[in-house]
Amino acid sequence: MKRLLILTTLLFVVLNANAQEVIPLYKGTIPGSKTPPANFKENIVTGKDGVSRVSRVTDPTLTVFAPAKPNGTAIIICPGGGYSILAIGKEGYDVAKKFAEVGVTAFVLKYRLPNDTIMVDKTMAPLQDALQAIYLVRKNASVWGIQTNKIGIMGFSAGGHLASSLSVHYGDMKIDNQENVSLRPDFSVLVYPVISFGTVTHAGSVKRLLGDEPTQAQRNYFSNQNHINAQTPPAFLVHANNDVTVPVKNSLMYNENLAKFKVPAEMHIYQAGGHGFGLNNKTTKEVWFDTLKNWMTANNWL
Repeated sequence: MKRLLILTTLLFVVLNANAQEVIPLYKGTIPGSKTPPANFKENIVTGKDGVSRVSRVTDPTLTVFAPAKPNGTAIIICPGGGYSILAIGKEGYDVAKKFAEVGVTAFVLKYRLPNDTIMVDKTMAPLQDALQAIYLVRKNASVWGIQTNKIGIMGFSAGGHLASSLSVHYGDMKIDNQENVSLRPDFSVLVYPVISFGTVTHAGSVKRLLGDEPTQAQRNYFSNQNHINAQTPPAFLVHANNDVTVPVKNSLMYNENLAKFKVPAEMHIYQAGGHGFGLNNKTTKEVWFDTLKNWMTANNWL
């Protein structure tokens, strides 16, 4: 009996240590939403590769990974998936756990994926969710022991497009922000990101977000390298030269314009690795997350 009690206690501790707080992004009605059909349900699938993928997101959330000893820095993570699905395990939860280990409070953003069935304007729904996420984190920073000037945004692939969209358009779009909370990220981490919606892009992301016949004005707005200025947040970029899904030129263009406006930035380009390697580029012994930690330390975010 005593042994059983000890095992039960240990199990309780482990379960609570791994338990994460999930916060609805909005209270009540989600702005710009339509009532989904009865058969439109969120779908979560774990593939043979072990990657969990979410689609048909109707209720966006933030999942909080709180470190035992917060260092005051926070990061909001946007998983990729071509604006079609969210690779929420590999490019969300796994990364958040790494941040929590080094004292960073991490928030995985399960954002709405563009869909005319449930949205009034599908082109703006993901960006609206990113704006709402940074609003909630900064507004409630004291709850998690976060410093309001140490809140970053991170994204992989199309999630990198969303993160860079927030980085350049944080002042453009209105959400319910009566307190006038700053929606500007303090830094960004962009991993094999989609940046441009021009000639060098990921066609699937463009189609999912803007439809089959996007206007030139829409393409220009979401070609984020063209909207960089001196107030754009510092950035850390990771890409592979042989990425055929999202050409490395996306990161190169973003970095070039950051340098043009003297915005601090650091970029790491691998010889190989392709697209979607997450935390582990198996073609190299270098661990980009360790390099990221060095960059964050140098900038007093870690």
